[in-house]
Amino acid sequence: MTNIILIGPPGAGKGTQARHLVETRKMVQLSTGDMLRDAQASGSEMGKKVAAIMAEGKLVTDQIVIGLIREKLQEGSEGGFIFDGFPRTLPQADALAKLLTEMGLKLDAVIEMQVDDEALVARITGRSTCADCGEVYHDETKPWPADGKCINCGGTTAKRRPDDNEESLKTRLMEYYKKTSPLIGYYWAKGDLQRLDGLASIDEVKKSISWMLGS
Repeated sequence: MTNIILIGPPGAGKGTQARHLVETRKMVQLSTGDMLRDAQASGSEMGKKVAAIMAEGKLVTDQIVIGLIREKLQEGSEGGFIFDGFPRTLPQADALAKLLTEMGLKLDAVIEMQVDDEALVARITGRSTCADCGEVYHDETKPWPADGKCINCGGTTAKRRPDDNEESLKTRLMEYYKKTSPLIGYYWAKGDLQRLDGLASIDEVKKSISWMLGS
């Protein structure tokens, strides 16, 4: 079982690589947003707490997010876990480390997908996804199929994120670097950090991650 964190700015390809790892290694992707939505829908005690907090427009506490992660870890996974969107701060990183230790688990790698900001802006502003399955397309490098159907699922609707524009992306990048820089130093000091070129081809990134994970 392998447990990893994928770190990278918006558009670095974390989602694409996480889906590949889920499909090929039977890993479970732990997305903070997905876990919160699942908790709300579950009707559990934790779910009711989450629903009440979000209904008031408040931020869910780190303690609750760690509680949700604990529940997912207890369910187990054949291939391990991919932490997506968590941790975002040093206190969250400490809390995750404590939780893994308590459960007799370990973090095998923190993979930073590095990018050139200007190239990333060009990548994102031309990006679209299939509304049905999330397959990613790009106006220049991977245009939406001429027959109007997604190559993965056959869906007929492509969508763009409203904030996938140059001004919004630069703001998101600034916020990412402000929050993530301390984490990169934290995991580097622990000897967990590994880096790769996030702007390489999807297949090249897949190979790099596979090599980092020892297979």
